[in-house]
This record gives sequence, C-alpha cells and structure tokens, in this order.
Amino acid sequence: MMTVHEVSKLTGVSIRTLQYYDKIGLLHPSKYSDAGYRLYADTDLERLQQILLFRELEFPLKDIRSIMESPDFDKNKALAQQITLLQLKKDHLENLINSAIKMSGATYMDFSAFDKSRLEEYAARAKAAWGNSPEYREYEEKAKNRTPEENQILAAQCMRICREFGEIKGTDPSSEAARTLVIKLQRFFTEHFYTCTDKILSGLGMMYASGGEFTKNIDAYAGEGTAVFMKEAIQAYCG
Repeated sequence: MMTVHEVSKLTGVSIRTLQYYDKIGLLHPSKYSDAGYRLYADTDLERLQQILLFRELEFPLKDIRSIMESPDFDKNKALAQQITLLQLKKDHLENLINSAIKMSGATYMDFSAFDKSRLEEYAARAKAAWGNSPEYREYEEKAKNRTPEENQILAAQCMRICREFGEIKGTDPSSEAARTLVIKLQRFFTEHFYTCTDKILSGLGMMYASGGEFTKNIDAYAGEGTAVFMKEAIQAYCG
C-alpha cells in the first residue's frame, strides 16, 4: 500500500488533486490508516492510470467517472486510443520543432506546423466512440429501430444539405442564406440524431474542416472548399 504522498511523488499528480478525486468519487483509496491517512493499492494506481489517460483525451472528470463505472468499460480500448493520441501529439511536436529550426535566423512563412486538426479530430472521435454522453445515448435511442436503408436515406439527406452549402460557397458566410442553411443542418441533426446545441454544432464545423475524412467526403460531394465554408458559416452563426 502507498500513502497519498508516495502516490503523488510516483505519479506527479498533486496531493490536492488526489484528495479531490477521492472527494468526488472518482478515485477512492482502498484503505485508510488508523490515523485516517489514505492508502492506495495497485488496483487504485491502475485506475489512476486510466483516469490520466482520459484526461489526456480532455474528458471532463464527471464523464470519466461515468465511463469507468459503466459495465461496458474496456481499458484496453482506452489504452489503444491513448497510444494513437500520443502518436499524433508526437507528430505535432516534431512538426513544431522542425518549423522552429527553420525559423531560426531566416524568414519562414509556413504555418502548417501549428495545425492541430488531425489531433482534434481524433480526440473528438475517441470521445464519441465511448458513447457515454447524453447526446450519444440520444443518438442510440433514435437509431436503434432504423433500417440500413433508412440510415442511407438520412446520410443522403445530410449530404444534400452540404451540397446546398457548396452552391453558395464563396459568398459571405454570415449572410442570411448561409445562416438559413446552418439552422437547417442543426435542426436535421436534432430531429434525426441528437440535440444539436450551438456548442456541438460548432464542434461539428471544426471537424468538417479539419482536413480529414469529413473534409474529403464533403468536398468530393459538394465541391472543393465546401467543408471550410460550412465551418465559417457555423462559426458566424454560433458566435
């Protein structure tokens, strides 16, 4: 068994943070000494590792607790996601280092190294994959009785909205036409998938323009630059 001071020294997590985790029910020590001091077993340290993995994925503490207490929790899945996320962070840091080296003593106007879209897109996907958010549960409830054909119809309808954005790309993303389409998209998601708040909608816009699969699919269907225009229109609407 390890004391809270020993755990803090080993893990780098402050004593105050460990005490807070205990207070909110996220990480209870296995035992308390006769004097009332927290004592942590190896199983507690394993749980702390999982908590720190989720913190790296930027999960809120209340969501971490809910996920880890779920009977569907799979720590191997969490570890696999963490490895991928760390690799993306490593690539991002290496790009920043190379960019800084090129900037040293010379004019170097390349901002691509600051692009975190791949990292942010993966983190967003990882969060969605756990399916423990209210939005995901709502999505599961709405989708459980749909047939594959109905899902294909909804996907086609969504892409048609993207095409409507494509038809006005190059115009002012804060225009009334763009605003109307953003509202249409938001209502579509709320009706068929989950309650699409402005915050969620803003996140979707960022993901659409992240340069990953979403961007490629939208631009291939609705025209080059549509995904970025959708993000700009959504940002103008959400503020």
